[in-house]
Amino acid sequence: MADVAAYLAELSGRAQSTVEVVGAYVGGSYALGAYQPDRSDLDVAVVTPGPIAREDKDELVADLRHESLPCPARGLELVVYSAADAASTGTAPAFQLNLNTGAEMPFRVDLQPDPAEGHWFAIDRAILHAHAVVLTGPPPQAVFGSIPRRRLLPVIADVLSWHLHGAASTSDSVLNACRALRFAVSGEWSSKASAGWWALDYVAERDVVRAALTARTEGRSPSERDSRAFLEGILEEIELVQALESRRLRAGA
Repeated sequence: MADVAAYLAELSGRAQSTVEVVGAYVGGSYALGAYQPDRSDLDVAVVTPGPIAREDKDELVADLRHESLPCPARGLELVVYSAADAASTGTAPAFQLNLNTGAEMPFRVDLQPDPAEGHWFAIDRAILHAHAVVLTGPPPQAVFGSIPRRRLLPVIADVLSWHLHGAASTSDSVLNACRALRFAVSGEWSSKASAGWWALDYVAERDVVRAALTARTEGRSPSERDSRAFLEGILEEIELVQALESRRLRAGA
């Protein structure tokens, strides 16, 4: 992990030399204690006091892309937030820069959210609030807003709908569904693998979850049919939780 620590320190330093930075944080599997050098990404958030100029965004991309700063993981997923966007307790996607780069990751730069994929950024901020590793700056709870669970339930339902449209591998979709279910039931964020092990004690379709967990080391995913049926069932359960939550809030109003 020494190479990862050195990489993250260099990334943070380069970001600070380019723009004014409130803080820089690592989220995702690294923050959740599930980082695997051979398969994980590094999810990094940089927070700036306010909007940054287009030329600064271009300079960040040039300085931090894999060709300039080789990423020791599968790839880097970097999001630059303004302080206001980071502190938001809403779920609308908002960022200044989204950079994907790495030896095993398609290069991608976004300057505004894709509406079809906006759900990922609310989840990103929620995990950062609860679990981020600080590279520089104040504690993450002082930077990232605490998004209420009731607002996140529709977001995780959107994630499952996105998977059901065939936008990801079957093993990832099953384990993302497990993570979504665990959050819906307990309000707790965990890594996909940890959520899979948790789900073995919760769901009836244990063989599908076991196959998805095994695929992380042996590469054999559950079938498309089994994965789709599993996701549809979990989506129905999350929608039920969402309906019960809405009813509870109305009753308490």
